[in-house]
Amino acid sequence: MPDSIPRIEQQPETEGGRVRVLGQWTAPQLARARRLDSLNSELKANGAQQGWDLSHAEQLDHMGAQVLWDHWGRKWPEPIELLPAQRAVLERVERFTVQPPAPRRASWRRSYLALGGGVLRVLGHLRSFVRLIGQLTLNLGRLAGAPHEGPWRDFSGHLYRIGATALPITALVGFLIGVVLAYLTSQQLRQFGADAYIVNILGIAVIRELGPLLAAILIAGRSGSAITAQIGVMRVTEELDAMRVMGISHSFRLVMPRAMALALAMPLISAWTTLCALAGGMLAADTSLGVTPTFFMHALPEAVSPGNLGLATSKSAVFGILIALIGCHFGLRVKPNTQSLGEGTTASVVTSITVVILVDSLFAVLFKDVG
Repeated sequence: MPDSIPRIEQQPETEGGRVRVLGQWTAPQLARARRLDSLNSELKANGAQQGWDLSHAEQLDHMGAQVLWDHWGRKWPEPIELLPAQRAVLERVERFTVQPPAPRRASWRRSYLALGGGVLRVLGHLRSFVRLIGQLTLNLGRLAGAPHEGPWRDFSGHLYRIGATALPITALVGFLIGVVLAYLTSQQLRQFGADAYIVNILGIAVIRELGPLLAAILIAGRSGSAITAQIGVMRVTEELDAMRVMGISHSFRLVMPRAMALALAMPLISAWTTLCALAGGMLAADTSLGVTPTFFMHALPEAVSPGNLGLATSKSAVFGILIALIGCHFGLRVKPNTQSLGEGTTASVVTSITVVILVDSLFAVLFKDVG
C-alpha cells in the first residue's frame, strides 16, 4: 500500500514547521529495494534539530527507531510529539545503542609507541625464524645420523605436490615471458642490425635471472601459501597440540620434509622454467628476426658460460629453502581461528616474494663477476 511506505513530510510554518513521520517504519518496509537509501536522502535534506511529529506514523519498530535515532545525532530533538509506545521504543534504542568511540588525536608519543611495537613484532619474527633455521640444522644432523628414522614418505609426497604439479603453470609462464622478452628485444636490436645478439640477451637474462626468479615467485605464491595453510589448519584443528602431546617434533616431521623437498624441487623447476622461456624466446626470435632455432642452439653455449647455470642452480636451492621456512614459520604462528589463518597465509606469500627478490638482488651484487 502506498500509505505504508515510510516517508517524512515537512509541515508549513503556519502549522508549526515540524517534520511529520508517516507510513510504517518497520524492518520489512525499510528492507525493500532502495527504500532505505531514498529515506536517508530525505532525512539528510531536513535538519535533525528541528521539531518532529511521530504521532501520525502507522507503525514504528526498533529498526525504524534506530534510523531516526541515528539521524538525530543520538539525542532527543526538541520539540517532539510522539505516542507512549513510540517513546518506549526510542528509549529502548537509546539505552542499547553503543556510542562510537571518540577519535584519537595523533600525537608524537602514540606514533613513537606504534613504531616501537612494529619493531618489536619484526624482531619477534626474526627471532622465531632464526630459531627455526637452527632447529632445521639440528634435524638434518639427526637425519644424517639415523636415515632410517627420516620422514621419507612425507618428503616424497611434498616433492610430488610442490614439484611435479607445478610444471604446467611454470612452463606456461616461462614460455610467455620468453616470447614477450624476445619480441621487445628484437624491436631494439633491429634498429642497429644486431639481430644475432638476441641469443646473448635472452641467454643471460633468462638463465641467470628470470628463470630462477619466476620459478621462485610462482612457487612462493602456489606452494608457500599451501604450506602455511596446511600447518595453520593443523593449528586450528589442534593437530599440532596432539603432536606435541605424543612427543612428535614439529620441526622434524613438518618443517624438515618441506624444506628438503623445496630445496630439491626448486633447481629442477627453475631449469624447467628456463628451458620453456628459452623455447618461447627462440620461437619469437625466429618469427621476428629470422634467427633460426639451429643458430640459436649453437650460439647459446658460447654466449652463456657454465658459471651462470651454476649460480642459477645454487640460488634456486636457497630460494626453495627460504620459501619453505617462511611458509612453515607463519603456519606455526597461526592462532586457532580462521581469521588468523587467512592473515598468516597472506603474510606468508607477501614475505616469501619480498625475501626472494631481496635475496636475488643480493646474489646479483655479490656474484656480479661470476659468469
